Amino acid sequence: MEFSSRLKRTSLIKFTTLALSLISSSSKENLIRLTRLAEKIPQKDSYRVKIEWIRELFQRDHPSLEIARRILRESNLKQREKLIHFLVNQFLEGTNRRKDFASRTGFYPPRAMLISPTMRCNLNCYGCYAGDYSRQGELETEEIHRILNEAEEMGIHLVVVLGGEPFLRKDLFEICKEHPRMIFHVFTHGGFLDEDTVEKIAHLGNVSPAISLEGYEAETDQRRGKGHFQKVMRGMVLLREAKVLFACSLTQTRENTDVLVSDDFIDFLIEKGAILIWYFMCLPVGRNPDIRWMPTPMQRDRLRQSLVRFRATKPILFVDFWNDGRLTHGCMAGGKMYFHINAQGDVEPCVFCHFASDNIKGKSFLEVLDSPFFREIRSRQPYLENLLRPCMLIDRPEIGREMASWPGVYFTHPGVETFFTDLSGHIDQYAREYGTIANEVWEEFSQKDQGRVDGLASKPKGDRQIR
Repeated sequence: MEFSSRLKRTSLIKFTTLALSLISSSSKENLIRLTRLAEKIPQKDSYRVKIEWIRELFQRDHPSLEIARRILRESNLKQREKLIHFLVNQFLEGTNRRKDFASRTGFYPPRAMLISPTMRCNLNCYGCYAGDYSRQGELETEEIHRILNEAEEMGIHLVVVLGGEPFLRKDLFEICKEHPRMIFHVFTHGGFLDEDTVEKIAHLGNVSPAISLEGYEAETDQRRGKGHFQKVMRGMVLLREAKVLFACSLTQTRENTDVLVSDDFIDFLIEKGAILIWYFMCLPVGRNPDIRWMPTPMQRDRLRQSLVRFRATKPILFVDFWNDGRLTHGCMAGGKMYFHINAQGDVEPCVFCHFASDNIKGKSFLEVLDSPFFREIRSRQPYLENLLRPCMLIDRPEIGREMASWPGVYFTHPGVETFFTDLSGHIDQYAREYGTIANEVWEEFSQKDQGRVDGLASKPKGDRQIR
């Protein structure tokens, strides 16, 4: 049985390697033929649907083909090798492992894990969502290894590393090296991306930075300090020279929306070498929470509309944390698709939900992910039929307040309660105003093909059971 599993894995890796090499050099017609062959491999209908969707994108000259070619052209050999293994681990072998875990335990594991190994940071950015966490005490290296081993056993191979500034952990690269079957997507302010750090990233192959920006130099330095933008630009040059794929993480505020949704800025990031752009909104959680930094409901919808256009025209990937609810079938928190472990070991339902009922220290993954608290969150998802309003903090704030006051739940740093008390009136008003906009858009969607999302496929339902 073990030999058969190894043989299957080797075959999948060889096929994936061949497929990627064909993408880099084959004509569109041959790639379309390749998708028909690929459809015969996965056992799950949901994956076959996604392969069919990829074929349709190729047929209508969608920029996704150029994105795939950029990934191959702009990555080094080690990173491509790790990417191939990740695709097999996460989407093929990992699916079977998650299904096996579910059959044994009754709990279907999420696909990704978020962890903040440190809350230390050398910057003091206003409105930082993590700014009020204690910077004293961190998860021990041995504890992190245990966490990652248990995650891999469940079939989780994607680890998103947050902070704090992750590169302040001197053992970060050693941790990543000890878990070669995992991909570590590290969110960083980018100030430590010097020659030595980039060389280590390139050598490992399974580390991919996501660099935080607020826009151009004026917007970024206003929040992160004078001179920081140029440090980031230098880091991007080094990453590109080392052929390391990297992402950019953009925080939308009330002040920088015009820049973040401009064609010029997206083209600028593509030119610098970014392969993926994350969009987050600045929420009044963390350091000195202020509702005035939060984008207006109209600005949030403007970002959604801009990404419809960008995804159809730009050779770069986009993830919009709040506006992509149709792709994730609503909220992903509480172990549905991901969760967050902070530096103290508290297991939070979401990186923006700073409350927990359990700590990972001394407990297994199954205990904390299948806790009554997380089960309650999952049982309520999605919170609304309108998947453009997925969030229990800002779209259904009454649910967020209820979950934050659930029996046995505690806040994970001082000041969290401000969001649920002093700012609750503002958040409720925001939810009502955005709800009016989103409901009109949702009504338009309901009159169209529900199987398509702004040029992307919606998440097929019914492909897993969640307890």
